[in-house]
Parts: sequence; C-alpha cells; structure tokens
Amino acid sequence: MILFLTAFLFMNNASNAQNATPQNVVKFVIHTDYGDMKGFLYNETPKHRDNFKKLVEQGFYDSLLFHRVISGFMIQGGDPVSKNAKAGQPLGAGGPGYTVPAEFNPALIHKKGALSAARQGDQVNPQKASSGSQFYIVQGKKQSPSSLVQSPRKYNEAQMQTYETIGGTPFLDGSYTVFGEISEGLDVIDKIAAVQKDASDRPVQDVKMTIKIVK
Repeated sequence: MILFLTAFLFMNNASNAQNATPQNVVKFVIHTDYGDMKGFLYNETPKHRDNFKKLVEQGFYDSLLFHRVISGFMIQGGDPVSKNAKAGQPLGAGGPGYTVPAEFNPALIHKKGALSAARQGDQVNPQKASSGSQFYIVQGKKQSPSSLVQSPRKYNEAQMQTYETIGGTPFLDGSYTVFGEISEGLDVIDKIAAVQKDASDRPVQDVKMTIKIVK
C-alpha cells in the first residue's frame, strides 16, 4: 500500500528546537541538483532520530528520489524502490521492512522546513506508526490568524507567529511525527516543489538525493 499523507486529502522548552539550532543535536545535509538542505534532528523524538541517523550512515538514502512533490504542501522521498526506478514507475510503497512508533510532541509543529515521517493511512494504521524510511519536508503556506484560532489544536504565541510568517501545514499536527527540520536551504524546497510532475505527483525529471550526517 502506498504511503501517503491522509490529512492532505480531506511548551516552550521543546518549541525552541524549531527556532534555533540547539546544542548536541544530530545534523545532516541533503544534497540535490537544486542545492543543499541542511538541518538537524530533534532529541525530543529519539526513536525517529536514531532510525534516520542509522539509515543515513548506512547510505540507505543515497540516489533515492523525491518521488512525490505537491506545490504548496510538501516534498516526499525515502522509498528504496525509487533507486533506479523507470520513468512512470509507481512509487511510494517501499521501506526497510519495519515501522517506527509515533512520537507526537505538541511543541514540534509542521512549519515550513519541518522534517516529518510519512505513514500508511489510519484505516490500516490506527496507531499512526511511521514508515521506517519515508519522510517528507513541509513547504506549506502562510496561515491566517483566524484559521489558527479556529483550529482544534491550541497553539502558543510563538507557534502562531511561525505559521503566520513562515508558513506550514498545521492540519498535519498531531497526526504525523515531526522529528527534525531544515535550518538552511528553504529555497531548495521551493525549487523542488515547483518542478513539473506527472499525474502521480512524481517529478518528470528525477530529483535524486544524497544524505550525510554532519559532524
């Protein structure tokens, strides 16, 4: 079954992790033909942090594709089947053969640049467990104060300001695990999100990635 974001279809302490690069965090860089995206993993989500770091160090993501791209929403990758995939080949169902338990944290939101775990839908995955390897990076849009006030989630002032000025996808909060963020190279997200796609939202020209841990 294809891994996807179902929501697209229908405090203070940890929040600092999304405002500045903390000390003692795992840092990474995603290399693409559109530029580099540098970021770090949250210590507040240790299972996802350790799993992502392990896969990166194993070279798991090297030459994989951003196989699903939706402008104004997100760019998704991490399917091992995408490596050397033929043009038009359906992608999005692959993984390392395991899932990661959800690690929801209300302080970690889906702002632009958020690194989050893709997963199967609620009907087959009521525990909202994350894919073992597939992830997405949020592009999103700037949010109005009224939409945030009307949200069933309660955001603090800093979170509301982030969504209003930077943008994101608040309707995903609490449904998908946010486990890191892009701190440099947000423009690369925009460039990838703007590429030409086919009917399955796969870029017509492959967008390959290489991910490395930064010491």
